[in-house]
Amino acid sequence: MKIVECIPNFSEGRRPEVVKAIVDAVAAVEGVRILDYSSDHDHNRTVLTFVGDPKAVEEGAFACISKAAELIDLNTHHGEHPRMGATDVVPFVPISDVTMADCIEMARRLGKRVAGELNIPVYFYEEAAIRKDRVNLEDIRRGEFEGIKETIAIDPYKEPDLGPKVMGPAGATVIGARQPLIAYNIFLNTDDVSIAQKIARRTRHSNGGFRFVKGIGLLVDGLAQVSMNLTDYRRSPIAQVTEFVRREAQRYGVGIHHTEIIGLIPMRAMVNAGKWYMQMDGLQDEQILENQVFGSQSGESAGENIYGFLDEVAAGTPAPGGGSSAAYAGALGAALTLMNARLTVGKKRYVDVEHEVFEVIEQAEPLRQALTEGIEKDAKSYDGVVEAMRLPKGTEEEIAARDEAILKASLGAAQVPLQTARDCLAALKLANRMCEIGNENAISDAAAGAHMAKAGFMAAGLNVRINLLGYDDNKDAQALKAEWDEMAKEVDALMNAMSATVYDRMGI
Repeated sequence: MKIVECIPNFSEGRRPEVVKAIVDAVAAVEGVRILDYSSDHDHNRTVLTFVGDPKAVEEGAFACISKAAELIDLNTHHGEHPRMGATDVVPFVPISDVTMADCIEMARRLGKRVAGELNIPVYFYEEAAIRKDRVNLEDIRRGEFEGIKETIAIDPYKEPDLGPKVMGPAGATVIGARQPLIAYNIFLNTDDVSIAQKIARRTRHSNGGFRFVKGIGLLVDGLAQVSMNLTDYRRSPIAQVTEFVRREAQRYGVGIHHTEIIGLIPMRAMVNAGKWYMQMDGLQDEQILENQVFGSQSGESAGENIYGFLDEVAAGTPAPGGGSSAAYAGALGAALTLMNARLTVGKKRYVDVEHEVFEVIEQAEPLRQALTEGIEKDAKSYDGVVEAMRLPKGTEEEIAARDEAILKASLGAAQVPLQTARDCLAALKLANRMCEIGNENAISDAAAGAHMAKAGFMAAGLNVRINLLGYDDNKDAQALKAEWDEMAKEVDALMNAMSATVYDRMGI
């Protein structure tokens, strides 16, 4: 089932009737499910979370932007939180059977509609950003409504990606696509907001703090608040961030009063925090009741955690090994192709190829996901061979049955790296095309993607062959090896063509 999450933020948190009208506008769209909404009086801001199929979510997003534009006037709006629009920011997040490329296209379509039908200036951010200097929301929003209103028509940096160069009562809206984040606030037991501001500066990445933390210091409900967004809770864990803020607060003679989550939080983040605080290093996901009851695992596979994967490969265990690493290399190849493609779309110089580049994105994103899943699939593919080898071999009949089982399991195990090889070849073709038409400033990244895809292909081929050792006379085994051999010829031709193209475009 295709599911997209949308988390629009509105510059209204003090008039319940206005908030209700906005929420009702979304709820009226068939196929949308409201998960949560919360308002903050001091921030004068409301965060709404809803999910559904892509078409319904996109329609719901337009409905709430339209309703907010009717009911919110930024000229009279005041609050602690930075803002530039009635609907300030609208991110799309892929949840199930939806790619980031899908969400980027949703953001672009919605932006065109908001600019065209509502006459509201639109900026694109995060994964949907058209300009490199507009990836971060805080960079776009700098100056807020009042400052941007004065400069939008005269400052090239403030010129919107779409829509008029004028700010009406609804301001401007920032639309994008991103991965899940945690909106997390820590209240201090003091009303000295300068302490929260100092701690925020020490905590956020832009000032040398945690890599995946953005933060500001505010005064909320009479208490100083460190307001943060954790953009990758796996690599900037919520527990460690909390303890850092606690230690910094102690330097100023204050402590943590309480904390809060705005909107929703992934279960994995809470499990990680619990394990860290309770020192439960041995806690397994199977021990969590909800995982057993509902069958949902909150654990991270090797493909989701680069550091855990590298540790597992280096551990000296049978798996993950070369096959999983082949899939990982291929996934990197697809990811680098996507990087170049996303740095190409939206650039005037490449407008003639933009449609084709979007097609590359649509093909590369599923390949990246398939290869990422292949990391874990390969690690498990040899289990059948091991089980077959454990079969009894006391009689001739048992030996024959065991040999047949090993053959069948080996052929099955070889299919996994062979599929990795197929996916790596597909990724290589896309990387090759981006080397031809993609952004020249990032052509080395597309070329690196091609080399990573080839590395994955070659490594996968070795795993195909090692799984089929001793079966030279078996026609099925020979067919698998023959398929890889044919693909290898195409890989060589593609790499030769890619190198010539890249060297020519780079002027080497």
